[in-house]
Amino acid sequence: MQHPNWNDLRYILAVSRGGTLAAAARLLKVDDTTVARRIAAIQKSIGAQFVQRIGDGTLQLTPSGERAARHAEVIESEIASLTKSMSGEDNEISGTVRVTSVPVVINRILIPAAKRILSRHPRLQMELIADSRDLSLTRRETDIALRLARPKTGGSKVTARRVGSLEYGVYAAATLSARESENLPWVTYDDSMAHLPQSQSIRSIVAGGGNSTAAMLVNDTEGMFEAVIAGLGQSLLPCIVADADTRLKKLDAKRSSPVLTRDLWLITHSEIKSLGRIQAVMKWIEETVTK
Repeated sequence: MQHPNWNDLRYILAVSRGGTLAAAARLLKVDDTTVARRIAAIQKSIGAQFVQRIGDGTLQLTPSGERAARHAEVIESEIASLTKSMSGEDNEISGTVRVTSVPVVINRILIPAAKRILSRHPRLQMELIADSRDLSLTRRETDIALRLARPKTGGSKVTARRVGSLEYGVYAAATLSARESENLPWVTYDDSMAHLPQSQSIRSIVAGGGNSTAAMLVNDTEGMFEAVIAGLGQSLLPCIVADADTRLKKLDAKRSSPVLTRDLWLITHSEIKSLGRIQAVMKWIEETVTK
């Protein structure tokens, strides 16, 4: 069995980042057949399968491929650091970092604040992935995750720390009068999202004698925002976003504490947590959610 070298590993890393032969080829500035030939040769020489093809033509790394890609990313970072050190640019942050969170956090919290970090680090590129699913850090679907619950999987392969919280308050459309706001029904989530703490809180309020639920249900927080802004009812919304939206007004502003608080957890893979670009993006996320 031959030992892999950097030229081998960068093909595996490109497949990990691109997901298809064509995308990997573009990253490496070669053609598709070169990527396919090199991957096949690497697997044969090492005696392990790193890449497998899924039915739709997408390429997916095997567990061995995932381990190889993680090591490749560290080697890539070390080579870049050495190059910068030799050229006097050792403090520069560069490369691509993938960040995932639920759509409302990506679209309404991180994207509006992205200019700050991209101006600070001109050679940094971020992929912001708005997804309600928990994308896997161990399978390299993302580099960093900002989640509303502590991770239950990954074990020692991932590191997680609480970086803040989302406070929720009761909001209605700013166009409604005080009298109209008093009897608003509650806009809540459909059954697929009934497990969410904010959905459970609304159900408890209604069961305790609060106003009825609205005739329309939604399945995500973005839909909730739009329903409330449209005057369809009141609901629980994250204060960090709703307070900045002039189309909304807070109905429980006199409360001494928020109706609901959810912790924010910043998570990354243990093997890449010390990379400069990962540290820079994690610092920016923490600054953004705690300001």
